[in-house]
Amino acid sequence: MHSEYLVRMANDIGHFFAAEPDQNEATQHILAHIKRFWDPRMRAQIIAHYRAGGEGLNGIVRSAVEALAQEAAAQGK
Repeated sequence: MHSEYLVRMANDIGHFFAAEPDQNEATQHILAHIKRFWDPRMRAQIIAHYRAGGEGLNGIVRSAVEALAQEAAAQGK
C-alpha cells in the first residue's frame, strides 16, 4: 500500500476526532483506532513514513503516529 494512501486514511481518521475538545484525548482515539483496525503491515508502513519525515501527516495525526512509533521502538520494532 502506498504511503500517500495511508497518510490520507490517517488524516481522515484525524478529521473525525478533531472535534474532540481535548486534543490529547483525540490523539489517543486516533492511536487506538489505528492499533485496532489497521493491519500490522499498514502500521509498520505509517511508522516508517513518520520516521522518514512524516510528510502530509496533520497535527494530531502526527502526534498519534509518533506515539505509535514510540511504542514500536519500545518493542524493538
